[in-house]
Order: sequence, then structure tokens, then C-alpha cells
Amino acid sequence: MSRVTLSRYLIEQTRSNNTPADLRFLIEVVARACKEISHAVSKGALGGVLGATETENIQGEVQKKLDVLSNEILLEANEWGGHLAGMASEEMDNAYQIPGRYPKGAYLLVFDPLDGSSNIDVNVSVGTIFSVLRCPGECFTQNDALGEEAFLQPGTKQVAAGYAIYGPQTMLMLTLGNGVMGFTLDRELGSFVLTHENIRVPETTSEFAINMSNQRHWEAPVQRYVGELLAGTEGPLNKNYNMRWIASMVADVHRILTRGGMFMYPKDSREPGKAGKLRLMYEANPMSFIIEQAGGAATTGTQRILDVQPESLHQRVPVFLGSKEEVERVTGYHQG
Repeated sequence: MSRVTLSRYLIEQTRSNNTPADLRFLIEVVARACKEISHAVSKGALGGVLGATETENIQGEVQKKLDVLSNEILLEANEWGGHLAGMASEEMDNAYQIPGRYPKGAYLLVFDPLDGSSNIDVNVSVGTIFSVLRCPGECFTQNDALGEEAFLQPGTKQVAAGYAIYGPQTMLMLTLGNGVMGFTLDRELGSFVLTHENIRVPETTSEFAINMSNQRHWEAPVQRYVGELLAGTEGPLNKNYNMRWIASMVADVHRILTRGGMFMYPKDSREPGKAGKLRLMYEANPMSFIIEQAGGAATTGTQRILDVQPESLHQRVPVFLGSKEEVERVTGYHQG
């Protein structure tokens, strides 16, 4: 039996599930950009791409050279195809306008070009996260600039989402709203090949991922929940849990997607004005869409993440996602 490439899978989706052809082309372009980023990441010091720049992004974070390069790769790959009305990136203050010399299309692309970039210089897995939305008709124009309001749609409006993880293998995890498929980059073939079909997150788990160094800053419901996990068989859950923490959301969520678990980045008391650390549009929404499509769940602690109405492009939220049983438990603790 011949192997199913990403291109073949997308064509079959167009035939069987009426996936629009322009969405198929868009996903293929994003995948090609991810292959280019993967190549740059794999070269590391040989490509002169390690280390930081002298600039900061809108969040006040020092940008790595690969942050900037990855952002440029995604912009240049997607600006000319005629599929997009605009783009937004974690590394840019404002929405990216499609150059006037190119036609505009019906979709919006939102992305974190290189998630986990603090790990680049120590050779730990990083990745690219992306989300696709439809551009609202009232915001669409071929000639005028696209405003931020076009992007401010809840996660339920996503038509596709995915991430590429650059690890021992480069993989692309994708949902078009009908399950999650995993593709592995065959470097000899030059294509992503379907290797993981209809991925499902186990409903129960004995693993969790959280940055324990922040424990003293957490709210009481999180303190209680994590305390019960750590109590093991002697505690109220009567179960031993293992803790994992990579500090790369792509890597942590990929582990959960493939073998179950719970990922948490809760709100803490250090910056009371910020609801959380992770960005709703670039990280929380696409990852929550993927996890839910794989049978898991995702919450802020008080609300389903995909139901959150964005108020700004760079809005932050607390994130709890993974196996349903654990997400329901931590939500119950938040609700009292």
C-alpha cells in the first residue's frame, strides 16, 4: 500500500468532507514553511542561527535569531498565494497586511512561529503553532488595511489548527475539525507522510506537566489540585502521578496528545493584571482545538478556552488542557 502524503490526505479531504480547495492550498503552504524552519533549526550553530537578537517582541521578550527567521519564513511563504486576507504573529505588534501587489483570500492565519524558543540553544524540541480563521465578510477588502478586529474571534471559529514539532523527527499534527492526524517528515521524499491516524487522548492519566518553581504564586484551587496529585496513593486521588515539564508547550502538548496527561500554565500572583502566561490566539486556541478534536478538554479553570471572546491580539489566558477526567477535576476546584 502506498504511503499517504499530506497533499494526498488534503485532496481526499476535499473530496470526502468538502474541504475548500483554497484551505487545502493554505495548509500545504504552511507545511512547506514548517519544513524550511525545520531545516534551519536542525542546522543550529552550523547555520549561525543560535543566540538572541537585540530586539524584543510586544510581550517584552528578547527575540531569538530563530524567532525572527521563522516569522519571516511564514510571512514570505504565505503572503503571495491569494488565500489570506491577513496574518498575525506572536512576534509582531500588529496584524500583517498582505502586500497590495498580491490578491487577498478568505482566510486569516495566526501563528507562533517558534514556540519554546528559550530552549533553542540547549537543543530541546521546539515547534510552530498555527490557527486558521475565516475573515469576516464585513472586514474583507482587497484594497484597505485589515484591522485587528477581524482576528478577534473565539476559538470555536477556527477552521483548522496544527503544530509542527522539531525534535528527533519533524512532525506535523493537524486538525480540520474532524479529528487529529499526525504526519512525519520524510526527508528523503521531501514530504510529510501520514503516520498517526485519528489520534485520541486517553480520558484518564497518571502524568501532569507544570512548572513547579511557580508553586508559591498559584491560586488556591491550583495549589489544592497539584497537592492532591503529589500526595499519590496516600492522598484523596489514590493514585501516583509522574510530573513532566519541558518548558516548550509544543513538546509538552505533543507528549499529552500521544500518551495522555495534563498540561497546566495557571494564573499566578506575580502579575495580577495578566490573566495568564500563554497567548490565547497563538497558543491556547489552536492547542485547545487540537486537544478537543482528539477527545480531550481545555479550560482556563473557569471557562472552556474555545469559548473565550478575544479582546486583543496578544491576550493571555490560564491554560489547563489534556485528559478529560483531570480537566473536569481542576475546573471543579476552580468553581468551588
